[in-house]
Amino acid sequence: MKTKAIAFKKGFALIEGNQFEEVEWTLDSLKPFDLLVEVQAISVNPVDTKLRQIWASDQWKVLGFDAVGKITETGTQVTDFSVGDFVMYSGTNKRAGSYAEHQVVDARLVARLPKNLSIEKAAAMPLTGLTAFEVLFEKMNLLAKKSGNLDETILIVNGAGGVGSVAIQLAKWAGLNVLATASRRETTEWIKQMGADIALNHREDLVKQMQKLNLTEVRRILLLHSTDAYYESMAHFLAPFGHLASIVEAKEPVNLSILKNKSASFDWEYMFAKTDYGYNIESQGEILQKIAQLLEDGTIVSTHTETLQELSPETIFEAHRRLETNRTIGKLVIKVK
Repeated sequence: MKTKAIAFKKGFALIEGNQFEEVEWTLDSLKPFDLLVEVQAISVNPVDTKLRQIWASDQWKVLGFDAVGKITETGTQVTDFSVGDFVMYSGTNKRAGSYAEHQVVDARLVARLPKNLSIEKAAAMPLTGLTAFEVLFEKMNLLAKKSGNLDETILIVNGAGGVGSVAIQLAKWAGLNVLATASRRETTEWIKQMGADIALNHREDLVKQMQKLNLTEVRRILLLHSTDAYYESMAHFLAPFGHLASIVEAKEPVNLSILKNKSASFDWEYMFAKTDYGYNIESQGEILQKIAQLLEDGTIVSTHTETLQELSPETIFEAHRRLETNRTIGKLVIKVK
């Protein structure tokens, strides 16, 4: 089967002009656990912009991970979903992405759409929701249940981005006291809307700001902004047996010796590790279904803030342009039709 997709051939910077093109894409044949989805909305993530810049092959590349759509065909071993079901998911970088009218995706990565959520609001949530959930509850060893961590405090550096916005909400649901950082008036207001108890400014000395709050150490610190800029000061501030986690690749070696005498841990979180290595793949669908339930019952809210209309090279280019300003709040979504 062929479908319309937006693709490019070689990595490029936006200053070079729009090199996205509309192409006729041949979809993979369905494997036993696969679904064929008619894509209705997608969201654009910073990982998309990074992959666009570094793609080195001369082969066409279709980016995109987050999507909402309707199932039109199922693989022979799919039992939890049926044709006609509306689903949300974040795919894998091993296959063609969601910048397309149809996509083949592993059913083990998929969750049903929350009943009371628009496709735009749902499309904003999979990648950031999975990342936030995995780092909090699988890497930092927090309890993934309501009010399960009442004596815990977490510092989230860059709380206004996509992952931070969800991490604040999930941490509050799980009972933590949440300190989060922002750097502008509007982003500070946003993290408070997401539930942060205290807002700090990551463009100023975070240690001094926390000392003014009579905090001398924190057991959980999540870096969602430059690991190089914040790792060392946060490692010194981390409590014994604490967890310091990051989703941002470091440009310089990370000095783990700082954490040695504290028996503290440094945790990398990379949402695609499970599909890259075939590790516990079904857990991503299970996590996403939990997130869908939290959205459906109003425990957390979608971080969708802006919508562009229609899938085209122009809308994809514009979405990438907006993300690269580093001024966006929440998530940008594109309605495919």
